[in-house]
Amino acid sequence: MSANRRFRSVTRIGPVQAGTAYDGRGREKHTAACTAPRCGFSADYDSRAAAELAARTHRCPVR
Repeated sequence: MSANRRFRSVTRIGPVQAGTAYDGRGREKHTAACTAPRCGFSADYDSRAAAELAARTHRCPVR
């Protein structure tokens, strides 16, 4: 089952986008996802600061 979320306050840090959305249970979640081709990095966090830190420190393994 795919997560169909409406993201708000999306910011771009390098190739990574960090955004905020509500999960299926109504809790606020923060996601960081890399938009580089063939990278595949994405993760959910409980705080916006953690998602932005992950976006800043992410290094794509694909070269």
